[in-house]
Amino acid sequence: MAQSKDFYNVLGVSSTASQDEIKKAYRKLAKKYHPDANASDAKAAERFKEISEANNVLSHPAKRKQYDEMRRYGAFDGAASGFGGGRSRAGGAGGFGGGRSRGGEQTINFQDFDIGGLGGLGDLFSSMFGGGEAREASRPRGPERGDTVEATLEIPFRTAARGGKVPIELEVREECPTCHGTGAAPGAQLKICPECNGRGVISFGQGGFAVNRTCPVCLGKGQVPTEACPTCHGTGEVRVKRKVIINVPPGVDTGSKIRLKGQGGKGTANGPPGDLVITFNVQPDKFYSRDGLDVIAKVPLNIAQATLGTKISVKTLDGKKVAIKIPPGTPSGKRFRVRGQGIQKGDKKGDLIVEVSIAVPEKLSEEQEKMMKDFAESGGMKY
Repeated sequence: MAQSKDFYNVLGVSSTASQDEIKKAYRKLAKKYHPDANASDAKAAERFKEISEANNVLSHPAKRKQYDEMRRYGAFDGAASGFGGGRSRAGGAGGFGGGRSRGGEQTINFQDFDIGGLGGLGDLFSSMFGGGEAREASRPRGPERGDTVEATLEIPFRTAARGGKVPIELEVREECPTCHGTGAAPGAQLKICPECNGRGVISFGQGGFAVNRTCPVCLGKGQVPTEACPTCHGTGEVRVKRKVIINVPPGVDTGSKIRLKGQGGKGTANGPPGDLVITFNVQPDKFYSRDGLDVIAKVPLNIAQATLGTKISVKTLDGKKVAIKIPPGTPSGKRFRVRGQGIQKGDKKGDLIVEVSIAVPEKLSEEQEKMMKDFAESGGMKY
């Protein structure tokens, strides 16, 4: 089994490198060794995989911190003695009891070894090398809950304010109806996976240690079909489109979320369905805008209306009209509040705020221009 190098050496940076330095190093190497640019070079593909693995850990602050801690203990230089005191469920004390040694390489089986005593180090082994997946993959596959499906739904401003029903089409993963999740074509047989020998997990090397993770060939099933299902191509799953009617509660805003129980992907082997999580994105309205639960409507006034005063009619969210008296000498930007005509959310309700703006004519006739000058001069206004 191939052994991975130190992640810092893989990217060619020091252990004190900043996130920007790591990002730059990764981009430079990824561009050089990308499979698309080295189609006939198998070594470049392996190098690219190694670079990506290193970047996935070092670019993640929490994982990098744990990795550095493991590195200080000698986990990546073959110094197994650096982990003294570990205890195996299978018996034995000191070091990694219960693992099996192959030519100085220590193999850790997460399903047999208790890594809880390692604290953050145990967490990193599980998160980096799939310890949790390996434990699950070694067990028989029983009923599994369906996927939680997340989707963003665009809704009109007025629907968000008042509530309503909006349809959405989703693409979800479900158990293949042809093979019922086995991945086998009708009449085909299931045989032991040649990659993992039926274990459902494979060994993965890192430094002087090896851990187990889900087999990528059989996906943890331990078996592969003699002929793949023509519907799902051997995966046991298909992607289907489903139309769902979403009940939008009144008062939602961009970023608001709702969870619909049991509306996600179907479970496998009679497992329960997953949930559907909807994130709303509210479209802007031509007339209204929003400030909390208050609705703002901008209404233009001409010079005569603003100067002499007037009465205007404004529509509310529910289509009703309210009359607003504009006093003489109203400046642009003046606001008028209509109580209780905003957005209702629970037992709270906002107001309708009417903001006026003065519309100035772009062009005047000769007569209008003369009258405006006379008006300015009579009022002592400079122009």
